[in-house]
Amino acid sequence: MDERQFPLFGPPAEEKRPGRTERARTSERLEREHAEAAEIAARIPSSVRFGTSSWSFPGWEGLVYSRRYSPSALARDGLTEYARHPLLTTVGIDRGFYAPIPREDLRRYAEQLPDGFLCCTKAPESVTGFLRSAPGGKRAGSSPNPAYLDARVFEEEMLAPFRDAFASHSGPFLLQFPPAPRGTGPSPVEFAERLDRFLEEVPREFFYAVELRDSSLLTDAYRRVLAARGAAHVYNAATAMPAPGEQAARIPPESASFAVVRLLLRPGTQYDDRRQEFEPFDRIVDPNPEMRRDVVSIVRAAKERPVFVLVNNKAEGCSPATIRALAEML
Repeated sequence: MDERQFPLFGPPAEEKRPGRTERARTSERLEREHAEAAEIAARIPSSVRFGTSSWSFPGWEGLVYSRRYSPSALARDGLTEYARHPLLTTVGIDRGFYAPIPREDLRRYAEQLPDGFLCCTKAPESVTGFLRSAPGGKRAGSSPNPAYLDARVFEEEMLAPFRDAFASHSGPFLLQFPPAPRGTGPSPVEFAERLDRFLEEVPREFFYAVELRDSSLLTDAYRRVLAARGAAHVYNAATAMPAPGEQAARIPPESASFAVVRLLLRPGTQYDDRRQEFEPFDRIVDPNPEMRRDVVSIVRAAKERPVFVLVNNKAEGCSPATIRALAEML
């Protein structure tokens, strides 16, 4: 990666008007949160960007947002307030995984963000899914995906709209490869070969990070492909993957020019179960010290390289609170 830096629209529409005392308490809480977060942010390396996997959570009232908004209002207009938080200096745009993002939405996001604020966007499953999902989104019984690792489709569906409407806020594109049913996915050798061809063909003006959800693909051949093509590995905390620290032992953070960490789930847990356990995502419910230590170790091993750390609410219960804990450790 060269020396360039990895360089969402008006305040959210109010859903309901809380009482004056409630508004005052929320305002005071948010002001205190910002002041304390600013002190922490001043002491962490400028190369580290913390952010959440998404931003549409009403439970973050007083932590990130000045009042309680509906999820739809936050999805549309919440990034202005989000980006004011001193510790939230990147964000994940997960919706790119499910469908192409219209240019007008990207422009709206860009209008909300300050200069230099970079986002991590998931590449479309239409390109990273080995199988084409059957009706209902299920992969069992699905047919092979003809656009799997097709650089032309990726250019049309994602890179061209981002180049036109969101280039100055484009951080790493996250190539998340969903697991295929047993016996139906590519072999580790085939995966590495196809990934190599894809990364050779995609434009070099952008940056790419690969997230695995199948540990069998975490091979030496995969590591060599990343090194040869200038792509980064995503050190994730996810159901079927080794802990981030174990992944870092196989693919050292210093082996790439930047690093990405995604904290999703405690290994062995399920997404829907964690959502029911943790909603409304306003506090840490299940702290994971080992996961936090892994993140700090990865950040330190990366030295001065850019590191993007994205945290999901399902990791511990509240992404902004986990980010604050990680920043304090740094």
